[in-house]
Amino acid sequence: MGSAGLNKARDKMIDAGVDKVAIETFAHYFRLLEHGETGMIPETSIDPVDMPSLSDVQVSDEDAAAAVRATAVIKLNGGLGTSMGMDRAKSLLCVRRGLSFLDIIARQVLHLREEHDATLPLIFMNSFRTSADTLAALGRYDALQVEGLPLEFLQNKEPKLLVKGLAPVSYPKDPDLEWCPPGHGDLYTALRGTGLLDLLIERGFRYVFVSNSDNLGAVPDARVAGWFATSGAPFAIEAVRRTPSDRKGGHFARRKNDGRIVLRETAQTPPEDADALADLDRHRYTSTNNLWFDLVAMKEALDVRQGILGLPLIRNVKSVDPADPSTPQVIQIETAMGAAIEVFEGSQLIEVGRDRFVPVKTTNDLLVLRSDVYDIGADFVLDQVASDLPFVDLDTAHYKLVGEFDKRFPEGAPSMREATSLKVEGDWTFGKGVQVVGDVALDATSAQRVAPKTVLGGPTDD
Repeated sequence: MGSAGLNKARDKMIDAGVDKVAIETFAHYFRLLEHGETGMIPETSIDPVDMPSLSDVQVSDEDAAAAVRATAVIKLNGGLGTSMGMDRAKSLLCVRRGLSFLDIIARQVLHLREEHDATLPLIFMNSFRTSADTLAALGRYDALQVEGLPLEFLQNKEPKLLVKGLAPVSYPKDPDLEWCPPGHGDLYTALRGTGLLDLLIERGFRYVFVSNSDNLGAVPDARVAGWFATSGAPFAIEAVRRTPSDRKGGHFARRKNDGRIVLRETAQTPPEDADALADLDRHRYTSTNNLWFDLVAMKEALDVRQGILGLPLIRNVKSVDPADPSTPQVIQIETAMGAAIEVFEGSQLIEVGRDRFVPVKTTNDLLVLRSDVYDIGADFVLDQVASDLPFVDLDTAHYKLVGEFDKRFPEGAPSMREATSLKVEGDWTFGKGVQVVGDVALDATSAQRVAPKTVLGGPTDD
């Protein structure tokens, strides 16, 4: 017998048709929550971790080609981009030349299939909110879906819980807001529950490459696939050196009591360890959320655990309506898919270049991606042509939402190949052909326009 809150949550999930394994996984974390588990990882329990670099690894062309032929690609595509004012799949955002994230991802995979004579299935983990739009957008790519395999599977959903009492929240004003995804750690539960894990193994695939759909640097590169396959590791994550912009983000470490690699997220860091979290010299690596795993090893791990991989709990406290802080406080039970690295003995980390980590979380990131900092070649892989990535900080009062952002760049993004930073305060609209050179700061108390072909910064700017 469970508690009253758990029983109510179970009934709600059953009525909504949630998969049985997903319900049992939720119940596992609910009990941890009830018993006071916070998921915190104190600084005293971990040591810094080091790792090899991909640039130093030798991978033969034969091994690379063989590995990519045994690989399937999964893109996490459940996000709506609500923080940027979107109400549909974030991956539908236009990036370059009229192409969306989805267009570029599809063309990257189609090119790699031809290059390596590989099947390379592309499968999206969608939410019920992104499924229809995504499949409609991919309809133009007739050859994309691999026969006998789906183009998508759906992530699970779970009830948000009231902080007081842990009962499922009721919000008649918008019942959809009573639910949340269980974090991207749900990947493994959903793969098993939908039967896709077994199906991929039956079809002869051995490896899976997983990444976020908003990271166009996350190409299923044959060289990385070859490294993973020849390493013999059951699980691996691509890491990058942390930069000042990553100070508040998660990092890798090694747990002292058993030597396992762990991924500590910000929400798992005690307040008194905030300085250690931000120490880029101590904790030097963060996750790209690009990960690789052996399908057979994953199946065995899930089977032994009755479908519950046992990832560390993340206790996420939010308002039931994220846009209205006056609404009731709720707990979202979440897990991170990268945390699976501690489940598998022999897991590996590999340092990759920042070219494999180009996430778009804000319109600041979107501006850089749309600018000439990157070229997109015939293989549809991003090529960073600027020597360094510029730092962009746009006034959230005018640029946070995509619709407002687009109005202020009606002729496209300015040239930023020679930019170091761009900080915009106030309401500025940019004309065609504007160039940003070096460090540029714009400030205004009323609406302003940057004239076409203006060079901001550099020797020509006063």
